[in-house]
Amino acid sequence: MKKPILETRHVSKRFDMTQALDDVSLTLFPGEIHALVGENGAGKSTLIKIMTGIHRPDRGEILLDGQQVQIHNSQEAQAHGVAAIYQEPMVFPDLNVAENIFISHRDRGPFMRWGKMYQDAGAILAKLDVALDVRMPARGLTLAAQQAVEIAKAISLEVRVLIMDEPTASLSAHEVAQLFKLVRSLRSQGVSILFIGHRLEEVLEIAERVTVLRDGKLISSKPRSEVTSERVIRDMVGRQIDDFFAKGEAERGPLLMSVRGLSKEFAFSDINFDVYQGEVLGFAGLIGSRRTDVGLALFGVEPADSGEMIFEGKEQRVRSPEQALQLGIAYVTEDRRQLGLTMPMSIVANISLPTLRRYLTPLGLIKERAESATAEEYRQRLSIQTPSVRVEVDKLSGGNQQKVLLGKWLNAQPKLFILDEPTRGIDVGAKAEVHHMISDLAAQGLGVILISSDLPEVLAMSDRILVMREGRQMGIFSREEATEESIMTAAMGQNQMATEVQP
Repeated sequence: MKKPILETRHVSKRFDMTQALDDVSLTLFPGEIHALVGENGAGKSTLIKIMTGIHRPDRGEILLDGQQVQIHNSQEAQAHGVAAIYQEPMVFPDLNVAENIFISHRDRGPFMRWGKMYQDAGAILAKLDVALDVRMPARGLTLAAQQAVEIAKAISLEVRVLIMDEPTASLSAHEVAQLFKLVRSLRSQGVSILFIGHRLEEVLEIAERVTVLRDGKLISSKPRSEVTSERVIRDMVGRQIDDFFAKGEAERGPLLMSVRGLSKEFAFSDINFDVYQGEVLGFAGLIGSRRTDVGLALFGVEPADSGEMIFEGKEQRVRSPEQALQLGIAYVTEDRRQLGLTMPMSIVANISLPTLRRYLTPLGLIKERAESATAEEYRQRLSIQTPSVRVEVDKLSGGNQQKVLLGKWLNAQPKLFILDEPTRGIDVGAKAEVHHMISDLAAQGLGVILISSDLPEVLAMSDRILVMREGRQMGIFSREEATEESIMTAAMGQNQMATEVQP
């Protein structure tokens, strides 16, 4: 029996009123791929931050090779052979590949040996079977290549335990396959991998053991052979979820918006579709299909160059988000941290921001009581897990941040909701809640455009699906016509098996 390389024993951590971890023990063996899963707010991030020295536990201990250690910062963690890479690779865009790989080395001496650095960087990449030019600036790398550079950086530091936090969230299926090849290569070299992910199909494909946290507590830790997706979900959410995609039947109302010949140079051309009240129109396509560009054009962030948009029977030229909001169009961005929310501000401030005029007195002062009452209403309606609506948004889990973003735009009382990747990076329980919300919006008579890279989600939640490829519309499929095969065939440009533009 192998001895553990890393253990956390009875670890607890509290932040103010929140018990982030409560008596959590985890064991990682050499050369093991170990998945750590749980809903947003389950304690995963806190646990890995304790492992890497960002946080200190209130109680409990960390053992490496059976010996208790104190890890005070990430440099000490690296010295022990523990490193982490995250969903968004932390590369320096103006440095080249080799410089990024060796940026954390402090033993380089007073003189830089450029030739040796390039040689060593090439050797590490070759060991990982990655073909990259070590002199290439990181700015030009794909996300998958940036992840490879991060892994190479960890290897250069002689990592023994590599923590991977949501590394596949922004990758295509092909890039995920490449990443998994790297992960298995690391395992074969004796590196232990702690893999945190929300996509259960990926977790069950790559992991040899699966540990589940819920509400800061350890719920289960089992070999992959004893685990099913149903069991993992039940452990994560504490209840059985039979149907995550809860699209109910909604009666389709009058025509809400008609788009004809919508085009934007270097982005998309000749886009044609209709959206009805009470309907969910899905936008599907591979990475680079420019679905988001269409959504941004409809909301006035990046207006179209030509084409026609008729909203509620009147032709409109939307040139700004303010104009879109006045019409009743809301857009939930896929990048909630950078573009969707003001992270240092409170839940209250974020929810009221697009409609701040509602909460101003004649003298321009904010009606704080009315503003807080609105935020509290959405906290309860969307089940935002927080002790107070005055909490800063950056202190919330990813799933709860997404709910705040949805509440922000629901408060604008739109007629058309454009949702761009609304469930990216959130756990299965939060996904189910978002799906219920989408179904409820349609039942209330709103029009919904759902842009998603999750094909099962698009298929299950949409009444019709518009498929795009490289800025071109490949067709619109009815719910009856839409299958994974037909949508992917159109998305790859092989066939256009679609109905007329008019449904």
